[in-house]
Amino acid sequence: MSADEIEVYAICETSFIDPGEARAFDLSRITEDGGARPFRIVIVRTGARDFVGYVNACPHQGTWLNIGGGEFFNKDGTRLRCGRHGALFDIESGSCVDGPCEGKTLEPIALAVVGRDVCLCGVALVEEEERPFPYDDFDDTMEIMISPD
Repeated sequence: MSADEIEVYAICETSFIDPGEARAFDLSRITEDGGARPFRIVIVRTGARDFVGYVNACPHQGTWLNIGGGEFFNKDGTRLRCGRHGALFDIESGSCVDGPCEGKTLEPIALAVVGRDVCLCGVALVEEEERPFPYDDFDDTMEIMISPD
């Protein structure tokens, strides 16, 4: 792959996340040595076709934002919230506006809407291999054996 090419992976259809909602995705990222490591992200739908995404890790201690109750937002839905220590983050910028990591930011991920898909850009992911259906090699004919008994 040349330096001008960017990895693009479809994560979900746009309809999978309603406006004002967030969803977590557990992916697997390819490391520099060719191995794989977990890559947890959160995607927030902020408008009809507007999405922002972050690595799902609070800059305070690296815990998932949705740890505990599974929610990503504060009570009124205006900020992302760390479930462990209550740090609050601006949805659009990822900046911590209140809490133990104030002044730090969530790690952003590059997203693009391509057709009906929300895509992650610039990160090499481990792709799931499709497993063939076990009977794909059989044709449509039926074999019948007749016993001479």
